[in-house]
Amino acid sequence: MAHHNTLFAQTLSLIPRHLLQKLEAKHKTGRASRKFGFKEQFTVMAFIQLAARRSMRDGLRCLEALGKRLYHWGLKNVARSTFADANNSRPVGFFKDLFAEMYALCAAKAPKHKFRFKSKLFSLDATTISLCLSLFPWASFRQAKGGIKMHTLHDHNGYIPAFVTVTDAKTHEGPVARTLELPKGSLVVFDKGYFSYLWFRALGEQGIFFVTRLKDKAVYRLLEHRKVNRKTGVTSDHVIEVTNADGPLRLRLIGYQDAETGKRYEFLTNHFRLSAKTIADVYKDRWQIELFFKEIKQNLRIKSFVGHSENAVLIQIYTALTIYLLLKYQKFLSGLGLSVQQLFQLIQVTLLSATPLEELVKPQRRKKENPYNLSLLSFVA
Repeated sequence: MAHHNTLFAQTLSLIPRHLLQKLEAKHKTGRASRKFGFKEQFTVMAFIQLAARRSMRDGLRCLEALGKRLYHWGLKNVARSTFADANNSRPVGFFKDLFAEMYALCAAKAPKHKFRFKSKLFSLDATTISLCLSLFPWASFRQAKGGIKMHTLHDHNGYIPAFVTVTDAKTHEGPVARTLELPKGSLVVFDKGYFSYLWFRALGEQGIFFVTRLKDKAVYRLLEHRKVNRKTGVTSDHVIEVTNADGPLRLRLIGYQDAETGKRYEFLTNHFRLSAKTIADVYKDRWQIELFFKEIKQNLRIKSFVGHSENAVLIQIYTALTIYLLLKYQKFLSGLGLSVQQLFQLIQVTLLSATPLEELVKPQRRKKENPYNLSLLSFVA
C-alpha cells in the first residue's frame, strides 16, 4: 500500500496489495473513484484512527501538514468535501469485506484457545454505542437518546472479532444470532439475553454446541444426576428435559460456585462430554469479549465520528475493527508481548518514525543510538 517505511506504512503494508485491488474491483463505483478510490479512503480513515484524530477537519489538517510524505502513502491532499462525500455515499461493503479478509489473515496466525478440546470456541454478545440524537437523528433509540448496537462474534483463538454487524440500538440480539453460520462442531458461549429453546434446538441440529446461563424461573424435568467433584467448585451436574412447541429437548444443567466471589451460577449446555468444570471455565472465558468492547471503545475512534450519516458511521466502525485486527496481526507475527492498548499507544506516538516496531519495543538492539536503554513503552504504559 505504501513505499515509505514509516511505522504507519509498515502497519498498512500488512494488508496484501492484491487483496485491496480485488476488493476495489468488486466494489468500484465508477470514474469518480479513480481520483480518490477505496484504498485512498481507507488510508485516510486509518490515519485518523492510528493518529487518534478526533474529527474529519482535525485528521485532514494533519495530513495536509505532512506535505510530500503523502506521496509515499499513495495520497494527495484531500478536499474535505471529497472525503465527506465518499464517507456519506460510497458503499460500506468494501470496508465490511476488508474486515472479513483481515480476520481470515489473523485467524491463520492466531494462537489456539487455552482449553484442551480442539473445537472452535466463540463468544457472542452485543454492545451499544451511544450517539447524540440531534447529530444522528437516524439512530433514534429512546425519546431523547440515540444509539447503535454492535453485534459481535468473538473468536477465542487469539481473542479476535470474527463477525460484526451493526444495527439500531432497538434491535434484539436474538434474531441477529440466528443468522450466523458457525462451523460444525464449534462451541459458542452467550449470556441469558440470547435464551431461546427454539434456537438451542436449531444449534443442536446443526452440530453446534453452546454454553449459557439458565433463565430465571425456567421449568424443566430432572432426568439424571451425575457425579461431581465439589473441590473444583462444581455443585451439581444434571441431565434435564425442557419442553416447548417443538417437543422435549434434552440438555445439561451444571451448578457452580465461584471460589473467589462465592457467587453461584447455573450453566445450561448441550455438550455432554466436556467436564462440568470445563463448562464453567468456558463461560468464565466469555468475559474476553467484554474486554474487547472496552479496548475498542477506549483506544479507537468509535465515539467521535468523522461524519454524521449512517453510512459514514458504519465505514468508521469497520475501519476501526480492521485497525484492531491489524494490531493483533502485528502482535501474532512478531510475537510481541504487548496488549492491543500498548501497541496502539506506541504506534500513536511514533506513527511517522521509520524505525521498525520490533526495535522500538526492544531498544537493546540499538544500544549505540540509545545508551540509556530507555523504552518508549515507559512513556505510554
